[in-house]
Amino acid sequence: MQNLQNFRDYYEILGVPKDASGEEIKKVYRRLARQYHPDLNPGNKSAEEKFKDIGEAYEVLSDTARRSQYDQFSRYWKQKGFVSNKAPKPKSWSGAANGRSSTQEVDPSQFSDFESFINQVIGVGGARKDSRNGGSSSTSKDPFRSPKSRVEYTVPKNPPRPVRRDIEARLTLPLEKAYQGGNERIRLEDGRSLEVTMPPGMVTGQTIRLRNQGIGGGDLYLKITVEPHSLFKLEGANIFCQVPVTPSEAVLGGQVEAPTLDGPVKMTIPPGVRSGQRFRLANKGYPNDNGQRGDQLVEIQILTPKNISPEEQELYEKIRQIETFKPRADLLR
Repeated sequence: MQNLQNFRDYYEILGVPKDASGEEIKKVYRRLARQYHPDLNPGNKSAEEKFKDIGEAYEVLSDTARRSQYDQFSRYWKQKGFVSNKAPKPKSWSGAANGRSSTQEVDPSQFSDFESFINQVIGVGGARKDSRNGGSSSTSKDPFRSPKSRVEYTVPKNPPRPVRRDIEARLTLPLEKAYQGGNERIRLEDGRSLEVTMPPGMVTGQTIRLRNQGIGGGDLYLKITVEPHSLFKLEGANIFCQVPVTPSEAVLGGQVEAPTLDGPVKMTIPPGVRSGQRFRLANKGYPNDNGQRGDQLVEIQILTPKNISPEEQELYEKIRQIETFKPRADLLR
């Protein structure tokens, strides 16, 4: 009998105590999986092997029945029979084959190492050599699915359900998407991908509840953040924006285009409009809780050109010669 030096201590691989709760094991696994994921460690064989090891450990320790069997049988690896030429007496385990009850003997001395023995018992791993007849036999990943026999796990008749827990996630949206609503695909920290139908008119700080999408049937709460926009600023249910106009447009008035969340619209400004003067576009604002929309407030900004053509230069010279408007008259009295 070989010395079983390749015993895999799954608790040590994950770095958790043997009395760790399922939630603690899951939390540590997620952290390690992110740390050693091959996509984040390209070409790092050591990280790749570590990623496989923690996956194998989590596969056993996250399953209540497998963990129970692992804890039960792992105590054999230190027993005298596993490290000497005298193997312990074979143990008989209750099983079933072809629908009839039977007894299957699992003899630890027939396995070359502890890993093969525990793989056979708890259903981890693939094919193994049968040292008794020199052949090989295929071991199913789950002993319950073996076509010949199965190991009966000792589990409670009514296993405890996972603890129901609500979780929270944050979702950041551009203003246009928050205004329109509609379908949005989100990816959660635990790897799940959900397609969510978002309501229109979302605002920063709003929380959307998704039933039964938490842990153990709990709820998922999406906390919304709306990104700042380069043109629009929310002021309650109203939307504020600035619209630049040329000096001639400001003097003569007329129609100019103003951007809105529904697309550009034409608005009329009066002759002689002042820079900073505001106009109201009714029902072009943001929806409130009742579905009613506020207004859009448009502030006029008169901009002067930095570069003009010779022809424009000539016309501005003529205007300066004939204009009667004297904005500094009161300052010179």
